Amino acid sequence: MQRYFLETSFNPNGEAVLFGEDYKHIVQVMRMAIDEKIIVVAEAEAFITTIKDITEDKVIVQKEGESLPENELPVHITIACGLAKGDKHDLIVQKGTELGVSEVVLFKAERSIVKWDDKKGTKRIERLQKIAHQAAEQCHRTIIPRIESPLTIKQLIAKGQEFDVCLFADEEAAKREERPRLADRVKNLSPNQNVLIVFGPEGGLSRNEAEALQEAKFLPVALGPRILRTETAPLYFLSAVSYEFE
Repeated sequence: MQRYFLETSFNPNGEAVLFGEDYKHIVQVMRMAIDEKIIVVAEAEAFITTIKDITEDKVIVQKEGESLPENELPVHITIACGLAKGDKHDLIVQKGTELGVSEVVLFKAERSIVKWDDKKGTKRIERLQKIAHQAAEQCHRTIIPRIESPLTIKQLIAKGQEFDVCLFADEEAAKREERPRLADRVKNLSPNQNVLIVFGPEGGLSRNEAEALQEAKFLPVALGPRILRTETAPLYFLSAVSYEFE
């Protein structure tokens, strides 16, 4: 059953209106008709609805019954990624959404080859947000992960104060025999905690960044003995959290 996210909420009578891209998808792509059913998400709750009317520019639906069971990851994970080349962030956002990420934050790392263009930056964030939206519909999420514009490392460290647990993927730690194992870090997490984990760009985090994070009480974590690509590492971590809790 197709799923759509409301920008507003249902009215007191249990009706809601879908328009814009959702209207086009329902009418022109899916070619749906009155009395067909779709899932509509409002304020992080999903409901089965029936299409009651289709006009020239909107679809009116009626809520049916109680909300559906939610399927969100029990731990709220925010991924911070160093700016990377090409479409790597597209992949991280799309697959990260499927794996349950709550938020993706970009940051300007010392080893980032890509330089952020503020003029084009707004459109790039909008593109990533659209990818998250589409992925959330596809995998039946009840929230759409938020995509945040690039921060400096100092701003990222300050943001860490908002979280219960702060981690960073450290490839140097992964090379040591007594490395901080991912399994141990994940087992120490608890449901409903807010977790921030930092991943470097191509080339990883610099030693200056790793030391600054550690001084700010971010805990290093090793993602196994092999060096993972910048787009692979966040998905590896999310998969481990999903395995532990789901």
